[in-house]
Amino acid sequence: MTIEILAAAAEVKNQFGFWEAMNQGGVIAWSIFGVLVIMSVGSFYILITKLLEQSKVMKQYEAVRTNFWRAGSLKEGATKLEKNSAWRQLVDDALAADDQHSKMTDSLEAHDWLHGSLARSESAINAKLAGGLPFLASVGATSPFVGLLGTVIGIYRALINIGLAGSASIDKVAGPVGEALIMTAIGLLVAVPAVLSYNWLSSRNKRIAAMLTGFSTDLLANLNSGGTVKPAVAPAKAPAQKPAAKPAPAKKA
Repeated sequence: MTIEILAAAAEVKNQFGFWEAMNQGGVIAWSIFGVLVIMSVGSFYILITKLLEQSKVMKQYEAVRTNFWRAGSLKEGATKLEKNSAWRQLVDDALAADDQHSKMTDSLEAHDWLHGSLARSESAINAKLAGGLPFLASVGATSPFVGLLGTVIGIYRALINIGLAGSASIDKVAGPVGEALIMTAIGLLVAVPAVLSYNWLSSRNKRIAAMLTGFSTDLLANLNSGGTVKPAVAPAKAPAQKPAAKPAPAKKA
């Protein structure tokens, strides 16, 4: 008898699960859920792509510190940097501005021209690194309210069911209330990673911006001094020497 009861209970379909609650919400519930899913996917896509981009820029900075300033000139050093990199862009823009400043009759204007050219180059790089971050900020700010919209609609449907039935029975309100709670939870699950990602990526962008500013200052000093002013660099690591081969044993006569 007990086995038959358990078997019958297993066959009973759960009417208050996630999919059942969403199906009761209809097109509106699924539309809100779809918007939240798109927000979440977009947030993680931006997080991954921007993290890879930032890591690449930081890794390229090691080449600037170890190889670039050991070159005899900026043009020679530029060849040691990766093409289409942020650091190569700064060097190329500095060299282009230096070639153009000879047309300036006032030395102060020439200095301002070089400084302004490097500042524009920095701004372009920082703007590229910041691309996509406004989307993360928008998702973090709006996704809880999108989820709240689903919550309001679910509560409204629950009140309608209570009014039609004349009583607040659990079978009438469980579906709409469950839908409301689900939307609230999904909205928070989308917002929290977006906000954390935005803050983390922004802090890394500030670190890169500081590196770019320091590099631009070094480039400007190098150009104005005719190549004599360079930042201090760590000495190059000597290649590891192979251990001397042991002498062959003397052959017996």
